[in-house]
Amino acid sequence: MILYGLKNCDKCRESLKDLRSEGREVIFKDIRLENLTAQTIADWWAFVGEGLLNRRSTTWRNLKDTERESDPIVLMQKHPSVIKRPVIVTKEGRVFCGWKKGKIIE
Repeated sequence: MILYGLKNCDKCRESLKDLRSEGREVIFKDIRLENLTAQTIADWWAFVGEGLLNRRSTTWRNLKDTERESDPIVLMQKHPSVIKRPVIVTKEGRVFCGWKKGKIIE
């Protein structure tokens, strides 16, 4: 599985540690360094929907209203830190977003 997140994000580090301690093979990819394509984000959006957009983030709060009202896919590509983390993509291609008390949020 691939875990997309930020290297300094506590939830991302916790989820990576928990998944690996369960014996799962996990590849970590930093969403700021990956240059995510609009298609990748759109695919995640198809699985997760509105929950992919983190409206509680500092980045979101600092955006202008016009940016907040723009296409969410374009917005997340331009500002990856507004993507809710972690995004976990399984071998089978299923996409999950978020981590809570040692469990993937489904």
